[in-house]
Amino acid sequence: MKADVLIIGGGIQGCASAYHLARQGVAVTLLEKDYVARHASGVNAGGVRLLGRDLAEVPLSKASMHLWQTLDEELDADTGFRATSLVNIAADEADIATLKAREATMHAAGHTHEHIIDRQELREILPQVHPSCVGGATSKLDGLANPFRSTNAFRLAAERRGAHIVEGAELRSLRKVGPTWIAQTQSYSYEAATVVNCAGAWADRVALMIGDNVPLSHAAPMLMITARMPHFASPVVGAVSRQLSFKQFDNGTVLIGGGAKGFADRTTNKTRLDYAKLARAARTTIDFFPIMARASINRMWAGLEAYMPDNLPVIGPAVNAENAFHAFGFSAHGFQLGPIVGKVVAEVILTGQTGFDLSAFRIDRYDRKIL
Repeated sequence: MKADVLIIGGGIQGCASAYHLARQGVAVTLLEKDYVARHASGVNAGGVRLLGRDLAEVPLSKASMHLWQTLDEELDADTGFRATSLVNIAADEADIATLKAREATMHAAGHTHEHIIDRQELREILPQVHPSCVGGATSKLDGLANPFRSTNAFRLAAERRGAHIVEGAELRSLRKVGPTWIAQTQSYSYEAATVVNCAGAWADRVALMIGDNVPLSHAAPMLMITARMPHFASPVVGAVSRQLSFKQFDNGTVLIGGGAKGFADRTTNKTRLDYAKLARAARTTIDFFPIMARASINRMWAGLEAYMPDNLPVIGPAVNAENAFHAFGFSAHGFQLGPIVGKVVAEVILTGQTGFDLSAFRIDRYDRKIL
Protein backbone atom coordinates (compact mmCIF):
# COMPACT_ATOMS: atom_id res chain seq x y z
CA MET A 1 0.00 0.00 0.00
CA LYS A 2 1.43 3.39 -1.01
CA ALA A 3 0.86 6.90 0.34
CA ASP A 4 2.50 10.30 0.27
CA VAL A 5 2.88 10.42 4.06
CA LEU A 6 2.94 7.58 6.57
CA ILE A 7 2.13 8.47 10.20
CA ILE A 8 3.05 6.11 13.04
CA GLY A 9 0.75 6.51 16.03
CA GLY A 10 -2.97 7.19 16.45
CA GLY A 11 -2.99 9.67 19.31
CA ILE A 12 -4.16 13.25 18.98
CA GLN A 13 -0.85 14.38 17.44
CA GLY A 14 -0.97 11.68 14.78
CA CYS A 15 -4.67 12.11 14.01
CA ALA A 16 -4.41 15.90 13.88
CA SER A 17 -1.42 15.62 11.54
CA ALA A 18 -3.39 13.21 9.34
CA TYR A 19 -6.30 15.65 9.23
CA HIS A 20 -4.25 18.72 8.34
CA LEU A 21 -2.36 16.83 5.63
CA ALA A 22 -5.46 15.19 4.16
CA ARG A 23 -7.33 18.49 3.94
CA GLN A 24 -4.47 19.71 1.71
CA GLY A 25 -4.99 16.77 -0.62
CA VAL A 26 -2.09 14.67 0.66
CA ALA A 27 -2.51 10.88 0.55
CA VAL A 28 -2.05 9.82 4.19
CA THR A 29 -1.85 6.44 5.86
CA LEU A 30 -1.80 6.27 9.66
CA LEU A 31 -0.76 3.10 11.47
CA GLU A 32 -1.88 2.51 15.06
CA LYS A 33 -0.77 -0.64 16.86
CA ASP A 34 -3.89 -0.78 19.05
CA TYR A 35 -6.79 1.57 18.33
CA VAL A 36 -7.03 5.32 18.00
CA ALA A 37 -6.82 7.12 21.38
CA ARG A 38 -5.93 3.87 23.16
CA HIS A 39 -3.15 5.36 25.27
CA ALA A 40 -2.25 8.87 26.49
CA SER A 41 -4.53 10.73 24.09
CA GLY A 42 -7.63 8.85 25.16
CA VAL A 43 -7.18 8.40 28.90
CA ASN A 44 -5.74 11.74 30.04
CA ALA A 45 -7.56 14.32 32.17
CA GLY A 46 -8.66 16.38 29.18
CA GLY A 47 -7.26 19.68 30.39
CA VAL A 48 -7.04 22.38 27.72
CA ARG A 49 -4.38 24.43 29.46
CA LEU A 50 -2.44 27.55 28.52
CA LEU A 51 -1.76 28.52 32.14
CA GLY A 52 1.66 27.53 33.50
CA ARG A 53 3.20 26.51 30.20
CA ASP A 54 6.94 26.47 29.68
CA LEU A 55 7.87 29.70 27.95
CA ALA A 56 9.03 27.78 24.87
CA GLU A 57 5.56 26.26 24.47
CA VAL A 58 3.50 29.41 24.97
CA PRO A 59 3.32 30.53 21.29
CA LEU A 60 2.18 27.07 20.21
CA SER A 61 -0.24 26.82 23.12
CA LYS A 62 -1.77 30.23 22.35
CA ALA A 63 -2.31 29.27 18.72
CA SER A 64 -3.79 25.93 19.74
CA MET A 65 -6.15 27.63 22.18
CA HIS A 66 -7.41 29.76 19.31
CA LEU A 67 -8.09 26.61 17.30
CA TRP A 68 -9.94 24.96 20.21
CA GLN A 69 -12.54 27.76 20.23
CA THR A 70 -14.01 26.64 16.89
CA LEU A 71 -12.74 23.07 16.71
CA ASP A 72 -16.20 21.49 16.96
CA GLU A 73 -17.34 23.43 13.91
CA GLU A 74 -14.18 22.69 11.94
CA LEU A 75 -14.27 18.96 12.62
CA ASP A 76 -18.07 18.70 12.60
CA ALA A 77 -17.94 16.90 15.94
CA ASP A 78 -18.48 17.36 19.66
CA THR A 79 -15.08 17.40 21.35
CA GLY A 80 -16.60 18.32 24.69
CA PHE A 81 -14.55 21.53 24.81
CA ARG A 82 -15.70 24.11 27.35
CA ALA A 83 -13.83 27.28 28.30
CA THR A 84 -14.33 27.01 32.06
CA SER A 85 -11.08 28.82 32.98
CA LEU A 86 -8.26 27.32 35.06
CA VAL A 87 -7.07 28.34 38.53
CA ASN A 88 -3.70 27.42 40.04
CA ILE A 89 -4.10 27.87 43.78
CA ALA A 90 -1.43 29.56 45.90
CA ALA A 91 -1.29 27.83 49.28
CA ASP A 92 0.96 30.44 50.91
CA GLU A 93 2.98 33.60 50.32
CA ALA A 94 5.87 31.61 48.87
CA ASP A 95 3.52 30.50 46.10
CA ILE A 96 2.49 34.12 45.50
CA ALA A 97 6.16 35.07 45.16
CA THR A 98 6.58 32.26 42.61
CA LEU A 99 3.61 33.58 40.65
CA LYS A 100 4.90 37.17 40.70
CA ALA A 101 8.31 36.05 39.42
CA ARG A 102 6.64 34.11 36.63
CA GLU A 103 4.40 37.08 35.82
CA ALA A 104 7.47 39.29 35.36
CA THR A 105 9.06 36.73 33.04
CA MET A 106 5.87 36.29 31.03
CA HIS A 107 5.27 40.02 30.69
CA ALA A 108 8.85 40.55 29.54
CA ALA A 109 8.16 38.03 26.77
CA GLY A 110 4.93 39.81 25.82
CA HIS A 111 2.47 37.32 27.32
CA THR A 112 -0.36 38.70 29.48
CA HIS A 113 -2.90 35.86 29.56
CA GLU A 114 -2.08 34.77 33.14
CA HIS A 115 -3.62 36.83 35.96
CA ILE A 116 -2.75 36.74 39.65
CA ILE A 117 -5.75 36.77 41.98
CA ASP A 118 -5.90 37.54 45.71
CA ARG A 119 -7.58 35.66 48.52
CA GLN A 120 -10.97 37.32 48.02
CA GLU A 121 -11.01 36.70 44.26
CA LEU A 122 -10.06 33.07 44.88
CA ARG A 123 -13.02 32.70 47.28
CA GLU A 124 -15.37 34.22 44.74
CA ILE A 125 -14.28 31.74 42.08
CA LEU A 126 -13.94 28.71 44.39
CA PRO A 127 -16.07 29.18 47.53
CA GLN A 128 -15.17 25.73 48.88
CA VAL A 129 -11.40 26.25 48.80
CA HIS A 130 -9.60 25.89 52.14
CA PRO A 131 -9.58 29.21 54.06
CA SER A 132 -5.80 29.15 54.43
CA CYS A 133 -5.19 29.52 50.67
CA VAL A 134 -4.02 33.02 49.83
CA GLY A 135 -4.71 33.47 46.11
CA GLY A 136 -3.55 32.04 42.82
CA ALA A 137 -3.29 32.54 39.09
CA THR A 138 -5.95 32.10 36.44
CA SER A 139 -6.35 31.97 32.68
CA LYS A 140 -9.89 32.56 31.48
CA LEU A 141 -9.16 31.03 28.07
CA ASP A 142 -8.49 27.59 29.56
CA GLY A 143 -10.89 24.75 30.05
CA LEU A 144 -11.44 21.10 29.29
CA ALA A 145 -12.48 18.68 26.56
CA ASN A 146 -13.15 14.98 26.17
CA PRO A 147 -9.84 13.42 25.06
CA PHE A 148 -11.26 10.28 23.47
CA ARG A 149 -13.90 12.21 21.52
CA SER A 150 -11.43 14.93 20.49
CA THR A 151 -8.86 12.49 19.16
CA ASN A 152 -11.50 10.53 17.27
CA ALA A 153 -12.97 13.75 15.90
CA PHE A 154 -9.64 14.40 14.18
CA ARG A 155 -9.53 10.78 13.04
CA LEU A 156 -13.01 10.88 11.47
CA ALA A 157 -12.40 14.28 9.88
CA ALA A 158 -9.16 12.96 8.37
CA GLU A 159 -10.94 9.88 7.00
CA ARG A 160 -13.65 12.03 5.43
CA ARG A 161 -10.87 13.77 3.53
CA GLY A 162 -9.36 10.52 2.32
CA ALA A 163 -6.87 9.54 5.02
CA HIS A 164 -6.44 5.81 5.55
CA ILE A 165 -6.41 4.89 9.27
CA VAL A 166 -5.24 1.35 10.05
CA GLU A 167 -5.77 0.05 13.58
CA GLY A 168 -4.22 -3.11 15.01
CA ALA A 169 -1.14 -2.50 12.85
CA GLU A 170 1.99 -2.74 14.99
CA LEU A 171 5.13 -1.49 13.30
CA ARG A 172 7.71 -4.28 13.00
CA SER A 173 10.31 -2.50 10.85
CA LEU A 174 10.88 0.78 9.10
CA ARG A 175 13.62 1.37 6.55
CA LYS A 176 14.40 3.66 3.68
CA VAL A 177 15.12 2.29 0.23
CA GLY A 178 16.13 5.07 -2.10
CA PRO A 179 13.55 7.85 -1.71
CA THR A 180 10.91 5.54 -0.22
CA TRP A 181 10.15 4.65 3.38
CA ILE A 182 8.97 1.05 3.77
CA ALA A 183 7.07 0.08 6.91
CA GLN A 184 6.31 -3.51 7.74
CA THR A 185 3.54 -4.56 10.13
CA GLN A 186 2.56 -8.10 11.10
CA SER A 187 0.37 -8.34 8.00
CA TYR A 188 1.21 -5.73 5.37
CA SER A 189 3.90 -3.54 3.88
CA TYR A 190 3.36 0.21 3.49
CA GLU A 191 5.33 2.67 1.36
CA ALA A 192 5.53 6.44 1.53
CA ALA A 193 7.82 9.28 0.57
CA THR A 194 7.60 10.80 4.06
CA VAL A 195 7.21 9.33 7.55
CA VAL A 196 6.01 11.00 10.76
CA ASN A 197 6.77 9.54 14.19
CA CYS A 198 3.85 10.19 16.56
CA ALA A 199 4.29 6.94 18.47
CA GLY A 200 4.02 8.31 22.02
CA ALA A 201 5.54 6.01 24.63
CA TRP A 202 7.06 3.91 21.84
CA ALA A 203 8.45 6.84 19.85
CA ASP A 204 12.09 6.27 20.80
CA ARG A 205 11.92 2.85 19.11
CA VAL A 206 10.50 4.37 15.94
CA ALA A 207 13.10 7.14 16.11
CA LEU A 208 15.86 4.52 16.15
CA MET A 209 14.39 2.92 13.04
CA ILE A 210 14.56 6.34 11.40
CA GLY A 211 18.12 6.85 12.60
CA ASP A 212 17.68 9.25 15.53
CA ASN A 213 18.48 8.54 19.17
CA VAL A 214 16.51 10.22 21.94
CA PRO A 215 16.45 9.92 25.78
CA LEU A 216 12.74 9.17 26.08
CA SER A 217 11.21 7.57 29.16
CA HIS A 218 7.69 6.40 29.82
CA ALA A 219 5.35 6.28 32.81
CA ALA A 220 1.73 5.72 33.77
CA PRO A 221 0.00 8.88 35.04
CA MET A 222 -3.01 7.91 37.15
CA LEU A 223 -6.51 9.34 37.41
CA MET A 224 -9.53 8.85 39.67
CA ILE A 225 -13.15 9.83 39.19
CA THR A 226 -15.74 10.16 41.94
CA ALA A 227 -19.42 9.49 42.18
CA ARG A 228 -21.64 12.52 41.67
CA MET A 229 -21.36 15.35 44.17
CA PRO A 230 -23.12 18.70 44.63
CA HIS A 231 -21.57 21.19 42.24
CA PHE A 232 -18.82 23.27 43.87
CA ALA A 233 -16.11 23.94 41.25
CA SER A 234 -16.60 25.33 37.76
CA PRO A 235 -12.97 25.95 36.72
CA VAL A 236 -10.28 23.35 36.19
CA VAL A 237 -8.15 23.45 39.35
CA GLY A 238 -4.42 23.07 39.96
CA ALA A 239 -1.90 24.25 42.52
CA VAL A 240 1.31 26.25 42.31
CA SER A 241 3.62 23.99 44.31
CA ARG A 242 1.71 20.80 45.10
CA GLN A 243 0.46 17.96 42.93
CA LEU A 244 -3.16 18.94 42.54
CA SER A 245 -5.33 18.67 39.46
CA PHE A 246 -9.05 18.18 39.32
CA LYS A 247 -12.16 19.23 37.50
CA GLN A 248 -15.85 18.77 38.21
CA PHE A 249 -18.07 17.84 35.29
CA ASP A 250 -21.61 19.00 34.68
CA ASN A 251 -22.97 15.72 36.07
CA GLY A 252 -21.24 16.34 39.42
CA THR A 253 -18.44 13.76 39.11
CA VAL A 254 -14.94 14.98 39.95
CA LEU A 255 -11.84 13.87 38.02
CA ILE A 256 -8.69 13.84 40.16
CA GLY A 257 -5.21 13.81 38.66
CA GLY A 258 -2.13 15.61 39.88
CA GLY A 259 0.64 13.75 38.11
CA ALA A 260 0.93 10.71 40.37
CA LYS A 261 2.42 7.87 38.35
CA GLY A 262 1.74 4.17 38.48
CA PHE A 263 3.72 1.35 36.91
CA ALA A 264 4.07 1.13 33.14
CA ASP A 265 5.05 -1.85 31.01
CA ARG A 266 5.01 -0.85 27.37
CA THR A 267 6.17 -4.30 26.26
CA THR A 268 2.92 -5.85 27.44
CA ASN A 269 0.82 -2.70 26.88
CA LYS A 270 -0.21 -2.72 30.54
CA THR A 271 -0.24 -0.34 33.48
CA ARG A 272 -0.60 -1.00 37.20
CA LEU A 273 -1.88 1.42 39.81
CA ASP A 274 0.13 2.64 42.81
CA TYR A 275 -2.56 2.89 45.47
CA ALA A 276 -0.33 4.64 47.99
CA LYS A 277 0.23 7.51 45.53
CA LEU A 278 -3.46 7.63 44.71
CA ALA A 279 -4.21 7.93 48.42
CA ARG A 280 -1.79 10.86 48.69
CA ALA A 281 -3.43 12.53 45.70
CA ALA A 282 -6.82 12.15 47.37
CA ARG A 283 -5.40 13.59 50.60
CA THR A 284 -4.00 16.60 48.75
CA THR A 285 -7.39 17.22 47.15
CA ILE A 286 -9.05 17.19 50.59
CA ASP A 287 -6.38 19.55 51.94
CA PHE A 288 -7.37 22.15 49.36
CA PHE A 289 -11.10 21.33 49.27
CA PRO A 290 -12.41 19.84 52.54
CA ILE A 291 -15.73 19.07 50.81
CA MET A 292 -13.89 16.30 48.96
CA ALA A 293 -13.73 14.27 52.18
CA ARG A 294 -17.30 13.23 51.32
CA ALA A 295 -16.33 11.92 47.88
CA SER A 296 -16.56 8.27 46.89
CA ILE A 297 -14.07 7.05 44.29
CA ASN A 298 -15.89 5.32 41.46
CA ARG A 299 -13.03 4.32 39.16
CA MET A 300 -9.23 4.56 38.83
CA TRP A 301 -6.99 4.08 35.81
CA ALA A 302 -3.64 4.91 34.23
CA GLY A 303 -2.37 5.51 30.71
CA LEU A 304 1.01 5.12 29.05
CA GLU A 305 2.74 8.45 28.45
CA ALA A 306 6.13 9.49 27.03
CA TYR A 307 8.43 11.92 28.85
CA MET A 308 11.48 13.88 27.82
CA PRO A 309 14.05 14.89 30.49
CA ASP A 310 13.09 18.57 30.17
CA ASN A 311 9.34 17.80 29.85
CA LEU A 312 9.29 19.52 26.46
CA PRO A 313 8.14 17.59 23.39
CA VAL A 314 10.04 16.67 20.27
CA ILE A 315 8.57 18.46 17.25
CA GLY A 316 10.30 18.80 13.91
CA PRO A 317 12.42 17.04 11.30
CA ALA A 318 14.67 14.07 11.90
CA VAL A 319 18.38 14.88 11.98
CA ASN A 320 19.76 11.68 10.48
CA ALA A 321 17.27 11.02 7.68
CA GLU A 322 15.48 13.04 5.05
CA ASN A 323 11.70 13.21 4.74
CA ALA A 324 11.18 12.06 8.33
CA PHE A 325 9.56 14.04 11.13
CA HIS A 326 8.79 13.67 14.82
CA ALA A 327 5.99 14.79 17.16
CA PHE A 328 6.16 12.99 20.51
CA GLY A 329 7.31 13.22 24.13
CA PHE A 330 4.61 15.60 25.32
CA SER A 331 5.21 14.62 28.95
CA ALA A 332 1.57 14.53 30.07
CA HIS A 333 0.63 17.97 28.72
CA GLY A 334 0.29 17.43 24.98
CA PHE A 335 -3.48 17.16 24.66
CA GLN A 336 -4.10 20.90 24.41
CA LEU A 337 -1.31 21.25 21.84
CA GLY A 338 -2.74 18.59 19.52
CA PRO A 339 -4.61 20.86 17.10
CA ILE A 340 -1.67 23.18 16.45
CA VAL A 341 0.95 20.43 16.38
CA GLY A 342 -0.96 18.67 13.62
CA LYS A 343 -1.09 21.91 11.67
CA VAL A 344 2.62 22.60 12.20
CA VAL A 345 3.61 19.08 11.14
CA ALA A 346 1.62 19.51 7.93
CA GLU A 347 3.20 22.93 7.28
CA VAL A 348 6.74 21.67 7.75
CA ILE A 349 6.15 18.66 5.51
CA LEU A 350 4.46 20.65 2.74
CA THR A 351 6.49 23.87 2.81
CA GLY A 352 9.65 23.09 4.76
CA GLN A 353 8.92 25.84 7.25
CA THR A 354 6.57 27.12 9.92
CA GLY A 355 5.98 30.43 11.64
CA PHE A 356 6.84 28.92 15.04
CA ASP A 357 10.29 28.60 16.55
CA LEU A 358 10.79 24.85 17.03
CA SER A 359 14.42 25.02 18.16
CA ALA A 360 13.56 24.12 21.77
CA PHE A 361 11.84 20.95 20.52
CA ARG A 362 14.50 19.55 18.20
CA ILE A 363 15.24 15.86 18.69
CA ASP A 364 19.01 16.31 18.94
CA ARG A 365 18.96 18.86 21.78
CA TYR A 366 20.61 16.34 24.11
CA ASP A 367 23.31 15.25 21.69
CA ARG A 368 26.84 15.93 22.85
CA LYS A 369 28.41 18.70 20.84
CA ILE A 370 31.96 18.02 19.66
CA LEU A 371 34.06 21.18 19.54
